[in-house]
Amino acid sequence: MRSIRAEDYQDIPRAVAVMPKTFAADSRTERHFHPRAQLLYATAGLMMATAEDGTWVVPEGHALWIPPRLPHAVAMHGAVAMCSAYLAVEAIAGFPARARVIEVSPLLAAAIAALTREPVLYDEAGRGGHLAALVLEEIRRAPETKLTLPLPSDARLRRICLGLIEAPATSFDLDAWADRAGLSRRTLTRGFRRETGLTFGQWRARARVVRALALAADGVAPRQVAASVGYRSIQALRGRTEALLPEP
Repeated sequence: MRSIRAEDYQDIPRAVAVMPKTFAADSRTERHFHPRAQLLYATAGLMMATAEDGTWVVPEGHALWIPPRLPHAVAMHGAVAMCSAYLAVEAIAGFPARARVIEVSPLLAAAIAALTREPVLYDEAGRGGHLAALVLEEIRRAPETKLTLPLPSDARLRRICLGLIEAPATSFDLDAWADRAGLSRRTLTRGFRRETGLTFGQWRARARVVRALALAADGVAPRQVAASVGYRSIQALRGRTEALLPEP
């Protein structure tokens, strides 16, 4: 039987070590980190991960790239099946330094699944070693999706972001948020762009989609999901969601 304890995979003398695991709905992990890099791949259900510098939603068919030693917590929305690939630090030279959600290609999905059927200490010169090399290459090449909410370091901008995450349906406009934060409209808009790479409107729209995906995974009715995140119709929310999610 393969262990479902993450700590059992951190010192394995292989470039890639994979761990399938399932979680009940509403499960969560406390903030933690791993010495190795982690690819957190959702094979079913939806996960939401948080760290100091961002929030990421990981729906089925996507994965979160987590650099080594990055403290993070994960909440499950609906029952979740996932597979973690723990990658040795020496095998990830040139990989992204920041967490990001990636689209999992059919080839990457198949390689990860096949590697779970190999011994943990697979033959590095045989099938297991070839699969591990393929996993690394597919992760390196995978396109990043837009399912990221970068959080600014400026305390005033950060309060705005946390307020939008907590209450995505709020009707406050840009001027209202600037007033609440004690900022000018110009300072807020420039700060948002500089620290997150997004405009205020883009960030808020993304926050609403992230919350909507989590609510839908929890079984909330579509009309209620749309209302809960500030959209008057299911169609309007669907249009925003389709702009963020890649084509199937």
